[in-house]
Amino acid sequence: MDAALAVVARFIDTDPQQAALALEALTPEDAAAVVRGLSPETAARLLSRVHPQSEAAIYELLVPEPAATLLGLADADDAADAFRALRDDSRRALLASLTPERRRELEERLSYLDHSAGQIMRTDVVSFFKDARVRDVVTRLKSITASKHPQSYTYVVDDHRRLLGVLNMRDLLLAEDDARVETIMRTDVISVPAHIDREELIAESKVKSYLSIPVVDAQGRLLGAVRTSDLIESTQEEATEDLQRLFGASAEERAFSPLIFKVRQRLPWLTVNLGTAFLASAVVAMFQDLIGKIAVLAVFLPIVAGQGGNAGVQSLSVVLRGLVIGEVRLRDAMRLTSLEVGVGLINGLVIGGVTALGAWYWNGNPWMGLVIGLAMVVNMIAAGLAGAVIPLGMKRIGFDPAQSSGIFLTTVTDVIGFFAFLGFATIFQAHLLPK
Repeated sequence: MDAALAVVARFIDTDPQQAALALEALTPEDAAAVVRGLSPETAARLLSRVHPQSEAAIYELLVPEPAATLLGLADADDAADAFRALRDDSRRALLASLTPERRRELEERLSYLDHSAGQIMRTDVVSFFKDARVRDVVTRLKSITASKHPQSYTYVVDDHRRLLGVLNMRDLLLAEDDARVETIMRTDVISVPAHIDREELIAESKVKSYLSIPVVDAQGRLLGAVRTSDLIESTQEEATEDLQRLFGASAEERAFSPLIFKVRQRLPWLTVNLGTAFLASAVVAMFQDLIGKIAVLAVFLPIVAGQGGNAGVQSLSVVLRGLVIGEVRLRDAMRLTSLEVGVGLINGLVIGGVTALGAWYWNGNPWMGLVIGLAMVVNMIAAGLAGAVIPLGMKRIGFDPAQSSGIFLTTVTDVIGFFAFLGFATIFQAHLLPK
């Protein structure tokens, strides 16, 4: 523990990002012990560079103190990100220990829906009233830049803080010192409401390549701004969470999450997966007499299931990506499903043909090749259909389309693949029985 504290202390001033990475590499228990060994100011500065999920895992072990002190020292946006990742009981304990002002800030940020502009935005934007003088604006901007990161844009608001325009740095430098900013501001500024979701925000950001987009409330008052870098980070984080949820893991789970937390998050979906596995086994059991007569059928079952599963995952990944980035809308369901079924048909004919020839060559019976070839076509069509319908259907009924879609997809391809293969084998069993 002393060694970990020494590493963090060594880099905290010279390379704070390296210090944050060193802290994240520790277990939450060890990281919390390191944080306790630092001054509150240093610890708050260090935690601001740690991933919110890892930061929350550390805070869980520091509730209510010194977690309340550290949250009070943190930037409001960083504090909100970490606070959002805490358990409900930890949130309640912390809220009671925070100052009224910080409590109000956090409650306001938590009121926004997940992945909305209001949740992603930063509130530390720089704005000036329309009657501000250029000299005063330049002076303040210099002081802000000296103390924190430079701002991408400077906004102009009226007396009610309604967004009016944006200031260009070049225009500021060329303007007269006594000029009012309303005379040099650009009014063709794009803004978005706080409730807009991330997919719409991404589409809006593609209109013009801005470094940040201002966020306003229903009355047009400036609330903050969404930085393009934060939008990209949010999208990437959602993609990794979707990857975990796709196969039944929790989006909140991290590499060094506590053992019991990992088990609690994974076990429910493993239980569901067990049930679906029994369903696929039940299909095979329906044909156990046939398999007893033609034992070679059991050899080809993994091939049918494996190829169907692979084709389904291909379709599923494309559809999920389209839903995440806003490329696919629910109104596109019929067109997209038809397209994926078409892909499954063509790939099924090609792969089915190759598999049929391989089975014929290996088994010496052309009818075995025909059976597995037909089953492959049916299963790959079903895989394309399921890969599109499952995420679109979950989206339609209000569930996260990535939530364990892989488990349901595997069930569909296994059940249909086994049923098709053994069903065709039943039809042609007279030609498959050993001579």
